[in-house]
Amino acid sequence: MADIVVRRNGGQLNPTREMDPLRAFRDLLRWDPFQEISPVWPELAPAYLVPFEVKETQDAYQFKADVPGMKEQDIEVTLTGNRLTISGKRSSEKEETGDTYYTCERSYGSFSRSFTLPDGIDGDHVQARLNNGVLSVAIAKKPGFQPKKISVQTEKAKG
Repeated sequence: MADIVVRRNGGQLNPTREMDPLRAFRDLLRWDPFQEISPVWPELAPAYLVPFEVKETQDAYQFKADVPGMKEQDIEVTLTGNRLTISGKRSSEKEETGDTYYTCERSYGSFSRSFTLPDGIDGDHVQARLNNGVLSVAIAKKPGFQPKKISVQTEKAKG
């Protein structure tokens, strides 16, 4: 519990607390110098970012996203032409006014990610599954667009 800071008196830190050099060093390591020169205004930045994993297999494109605490009715998956859009909303839990919060690092809000897929996807064969907080979306490739192996032959010298 040494890492918990209790804020009292309108959010002011305890003025008698000594500086912790290890905490200052950890805060410095978390500093992002590029955040200050980012062209995005802080109030326009998304509040909830969902990490994605995208891979191509021989017969499909597969997307995985970590969406802990979300239900299937909170997530929308749409495919329009070659554009896959995955969006959703994670609602915050009700905060009790009489409770004391020592930290609040959980993210809430809406997200939307769009991916442009190459030609040759089979829009009739799309599967989306939610299992243990992981959303998996698989989009099949049309048979003509799957890679096929071409054998290389050598010419025999005449002579």
